[in-house]
Amino acid sequence: MDTRSYDVIVAGAGVVGSAVAYGLVRHGLRVLVLDGADGDLRAAKANFGLVWVQGKGFGQPAYQQLTRRSAALWPAFARDLTADSGIELDYRAEGGIHFCVGQAQWEQRAAKLARMTEELPGEESCSEMLDRGQLQRLFPKVRFGPEVSGASYGRMDGDVNPLRLLAALQRSLQVRGARLRTSSPASRIEPLAGGGFSVHVGKQRFEAARVVVAAGLGSSALGPMVGLDVPLRPQRGQLLVTERLAPMLPLPASGLRQTAEGTVMIGVTQEDVGFDLTTTTAAAAHMSRQAARIWPALGQAQLVRHWSCLRVMTPDGYPVYAESAACPGAWIALCHSGITLAAFHAGPLAAAFAQARIPDELQIFHHGRFNVPQTA
Repeated sequence: MDTRSYDVIVAGAGVVGSAVAYGLVRHGLRVLVLDGADGDLRAAKANFGLVWVQGKGFGQPAYQQLTRRSAALWPAFARDLTADSGIELDYRAEGGIHFCVGQAQWEQRAAKLARMTEELPGEESCSEMLDRGQLQRLFPKVRFGPEVSGASYGRMDGDVNPLRLLAALQRSLQVRGARLRTSSPASRIEPLAGGGFSVHVGKQRFEAARVVVAAGLGSSALGPMVGLDVPLRPQRGQLLVTERLAPMLPLPASGLRQTAEGTVMIGVTQEDVGFDLTTTTAAAAHMSRQAARIWPALGQAQLVRHWSCLRVMTPDGYPVYAESAACPGAWIALCHSGITLAAFHAGPLAAAFAQARIPDELQIFHHGRFNVPQTA
């Protein structure tokens, strides 16, 4: 057994677990973070890298507010991470675009965003609709396809390099004093008779007063061990990346993003195929066609990479933040928008875990909402 004394063990060192751990250690807690193997199903590997607000939380105002809150925290969060880690995140916060193809799509988008604004009375709209002329002036170097009718623009949106973000989080939490164990997936969590928890990694065992389950899809196995049984499903996302091109897209878009290196990311699919990580020519063809309809010149660009990974999805698509009723001191944090919510996870959520209290405004994200009796 590791004889060191920990306040918190975080099971999972992806973007969610690392952000929570980074926040906890900044509150002065002694933190052990258990990371899995390099081949684990990490969502960051196929993440588009968007810090995104517009269109998120339709029909769920609490989620709208959560994404707005995290996006507002991102600039300071990014500065702190870079200062601690020395890693540039390629973070931009100049807004983002959702392209519309055809007038009907433009009108549907406008109606949806208007309804979302109505769902938050008293809150200023964070998006606006652009017609084709306004869009062209925003992107003077891009010749759009004839079907492009315009776009929505979200002023709170931005983007970041997701792999640099993960690297910066993991380095920063260690700089701040946390211990990160790589290739050490938690295999078992047990409540201790005198309080606290024992976390097993193979034949090794670690102890802490509290534990946070943030192991993505692996949380399905770990959560029930401490009374945190959350229904999860994987969702496959496939991505394409082109060769480096001259800078043309100064803002990220929902399905097109030019990186700091000049490559263009194209995606992302949303496929319910279980744990299948296969990449498919059908998906590549679909994404390529959609991208070419918006930006025809991309049809001449060489594709250099095609890959996929699995997202963590709850039944309603919204996050889960909760403490176990059966095992007080055991917490869980799950979501599919780990990039957007990273600033919130490292800030207010970590503060709540440090104080051992979930704020009232987060109770709506308790997994008890899934315990609804099924009617015949």
